[in-house]
Amino acid sequence: MLRDLVADREIRAMNDTAFAVTPALREAYASGDDEELAEVAMAEAARASLRLLADEQAAEENAAESGSDDDGETPVRRPIFRRAVIAADVDGATLRPDLDDAVVRLSAPIAYDRIASVHVDLAEAEPEVAKAVDVIDAADLGDSDAEFVLGDAEDHQLAWYAAQELPFLLDLL
Repeated sequence: MLRDLVADREIRAMNDTAFAVTPALREAYASGDDEELAEVAMAEAARASLRLLADEQAAEENAAESGSDDDGETPVRRPIFRRAVIAADVDGATLRPDLDDAVVRLSAPIAYDRIASVHVDLAEAEPEVAKAVDVIDAADLGDSDAEFVLGDAEDHQLAWYAAQELPFLLDLL
């Protein structure tokens, strides 16, 4: 998705779902300034990123099982297990309290020039993130062991990159 963002100069969030500091999020926390609440929304977005990685992994496994991607000439890429969160200034988001306190629905794709920053796991987080990808569904269903594995991944802070650094970051991955 990040490569498509660089190529297309815009990105559409999956199902137009995004995370933000909302009135419901403010109400859910007895204390905390906007910066602290933004960290909560970022953590929710990072967890959602795990779900995207799990979906991508499942699609790749299905393609490998069916042999649809095996043309004999395409080099095999090592999967990259890094969470990524895009911070952007957007207009027209609507609240989604039916999903969670920090969830909003976007009304349009996000243009590249609206992106404030990109946050991505460093390489040392990959082993824990890969394990978290495998158990994200179980954690969502309340499995305490899976939630513990998720915690190991979430202990890693996402690295901050300016939007203009994204093409160079992708070249390094």
